[in-house]
Amino acid sequence: MTFQRARRPEQRAERRRAILATAAAMLAEMPVADLSLNELSRRVGLAKSNVLNYFDSREAVLLELSSSELSAWVQDLATVLSDQTPESTDERADRLVTTIVGTLAKRPVLCDLISTQAAVLERNITTETALTFKRAAMVAFERLIGVVVGVLPELGPEGAGRFIAAASLLAGAIWTHSHPVPAILAAYETDPALSAIRMEFEPALTDALRALLYGALPRDQGR
Repeated sequence: MTFQRARRPEQRAERRRAILATAAAMLAEMPVADLSLNELSRRVGLAKSNVLNYFDSREAVLLELSSSELSAWVQDLATVLSDQTPESTDERADRLVTTIVGTLAKRPVLCDLISTQAAVLERNITTETALTFKRAAMVAFERLIGVVVGVLPELGPEGAGRFIAAASLLAGAIWTHSHPVPAILAAYETDPALSAIRMEFEPALTDALRALLYGALPRDQGR
C-alpha cells in the first residue's frame, strides 16, 4: 500500500485509519512487544517519519487502538448482558463474571494491550496523547459502571467502579502470565511437574473475579 501526500482533512483521517488497521492486523499475528514502528511503517506503505506525522510514537498508535478495542468490548459486554431475567444475586454475579471472561477471551488484542498499558504504552507519549487516551478510558469506565450496576445494583456505582478497576488489573496480569515467552512455555512442556504453576487465562480470571466480586457485594446477601 502506498499513499499520495495527504492534503485534505479526510485524507489525513484515512491515513490514520490505515495505520490503525495495519497495527491491528499485526497484533493478530504478534504480541505488542514485537510490533515495531519500522515494520508498521513498511506494512502501511509510509516512511517512518510520515507515520510520525499522524501519531507521535508507536505507543500513541497502540493507545488509540486500545481505546477502540475497549469501546468495542464494552459494547459487546452490554449487548450480551442486556437480557435481564429474574435471578438471585449469586446467579447474576456468576453471569457477570462469566460474560466478562468470555468476551475478553475473544479479544486477545485488547487483552495484550491492557497487559502492557502502564509499563509500556503509557511511556514515550505526549501530554496531548495521554489526555486523549485517558478521556476515552473515562468514557469506557463510566459505561462499564452502568453495565455492572445494571446486572448487580447491589454494588452501587462506587462498588462497581472499584470492581472494574481491580478487574482490569487482574485481567492484564493474568493475560501476561498465561501467555509466557517461548522459553517458559518450553519449560512447562519439558517438565510436567510444573503444570501446577502454569496459568490458564479463562479459569484463572474467572476464579479471581468471583473472589473479587463476592467480596465486594454487601455481606447481607446471604452468601
